[in-house]
Amino acid sequence: MPKRVDHGERRGEIAEALVRVAGRRGLHAVGMRDVAAEAGVSLRLVQYYFETKEKLLLFGLEYLAERFGERVAARVRAAGPSPGPRATVEALLMAALPVDEESRTFHLLYTSYAVLSVHDRTLAAQPFIRNPDAAEEVVSELLRRAHESDRLASGLDPRLEAAGLLAMSAGLGTSILVGQRTPESAAEVLTHHLDRIFGARDGDTCAHDTSAHDA
Repeated sequence: MPKRVDHGERRGEIAEALVRVAGRRGLHAVGMRDVAAEAGVSLRLVQYYFETKEKLLLFGLEYLAERFGERVAARVRAAGPSPGPRATVEALLMAALPVDEESRTFHLLYTSYAVLSVHDRTLAAQPFIRNPDAAEEVVSELLRRAHESDRLASGLDPRLEAAGLLAMSAGLGTSILVGQRTPESAAEVLTHHLDRIFGARDGDTCAHDTSAHDA
């Protein structure tokens, strides 16, 4: 009998190939033929699964988002069995910093896709974040929990602080990519603002080591 093809696995392999080649050459320079060669499959097979380059790019970014979620979850687990709001927020923000090859590629491709979609109507018509407010909602809820338990500095708006932290994390990530700032410096900036929001409290902080082995 012919071997049964796992289509989900095959799509994942093609997405991994896209991530690898785009990480080396930049998203703007990647075509379906390049991805096929990287994956060791035919161009026809890539087209069978994705039809267009835009659909391939979108799937690749969704694939990256799933891996990012796993990365955040690993950092949260490393913070202990019952991490508080501060440790959880810190884990999410630190996981987004491009401090190793995987996180660098994640940040680079997401940023590149956003830039490309500004001038490409086909890309713009396919939102690459299914719920663009998801991360903000998660961080806002964590800050609201901290506020309710009197662990947030007084007079702060959880929604505004969440938006500011996420924007800051994204900007710091870009500054690391272009060599303006070191990962350690970026982590120091984030920790400073978390201290401002939560106050320096023992027992609810997670180590902000930016080395790859903790990711």
